[in-house]
Amino acid sequence: MALLAVAGYLVVQYVTGGSVGPGCKVVSGKGDGASYEFTPEQAVNAATITAVGTARGLPERAVTIALATALQESALRNITHGDRDSLGLFQQRPSQGWGTPKEIMDPTYSAGEFYDHLVKVPGYTRLPLTVAAQRVQRSGFPQAYAKHEPDAALLAAALTGQSAATLTCEGRPAATRASGPDGVRAALVRDFGRDVLEPAGAAVGGSSAATPTPSASAADNSGGRTVTLPVSDDTSSAGGRSLDQRGWQLAHWAVANASELHIARVTYAGREWVAGNTASQWREPSAKGTAGAERDADAVRIVTMR
Repeated sequence: MALLAVAGYLVVQYVTGGSVGPGCKVVSGKGDGASYEFTPEQAVNAATITAVGTARGLPERAVTIALATALQESALRNITHGDRDSLGLFQQRPSQGWGTPKEIMDPTYSAGEFYDHLVKVPGYTRLPLTVAAQRVQRSGFPQAYAKHEPDAALLAAALTGQSAATLTCEGRPAATRASGPDGVRAALVRDFGRDVLEPAGAAVGGSSAATPTPSASAADNSGGRTVTLPVSDDTSSAGGRSLDQRGWQLAHWAVANASELHIARVTYAGREWVAGNTASQWREPSAKGTAGAERDADAVRIVTMR
């Protein structure tokens, strides 16, 4: 019976993409050995929180504060319960004017609401994290946010693209319907806004939304399963990022969403992540990898499983 229980647990782990236990890991880009392990569910939510912040031109510090807050309030899970009527990633309360229950349970909306309040805090980037978070949350345990700052900083560095090739996931498919390239594009627009696809020449909405972005060459052997995202810098914005940082932000976002969106491979700047790779590491593309990826430093390529 014990062996059957263990076997059942392992099957659930595989089918759900590891949502029961850690399936993703972020490491420090400073070479100090710091790391944080988390689940695919948490990775998706962390990537959304980060994308919403950077799409508004906010600095990495704002993202770190938001991630630490969500780690404390919900462990980066979009939960349907909490103290009194608190809901979602940030445990926002409909009765306190944060939005309707449906709105609050939308991670993109709830992250936007958090940032709307955070930017109204004078000098929030210079405040201790726990003080800045408390000015927004009005928590009964204001010191609790501080313990999450190291992990939040690691996540923010990777998901804003500040640290290259530092976030990996096993990428086992979650028990959701595979949506292919169209699902990837829809998720990108949901988190980053319409502009994320416009450089690639992909229209969003209407019948043209189903038109694939430029695919890899025939040598890639992935047919129409490739979403290509040309990368441009946004250094003119308040939270401006270089071309390289923007590219790694998009690449890490794709890896964080790999289980949910059934992503098989991500390539950028001569590095490749492959779902199911035992080491779950970024590495040089294999001979069978995306053609030209090793030469292309100004585009992120996302290949779906189907």
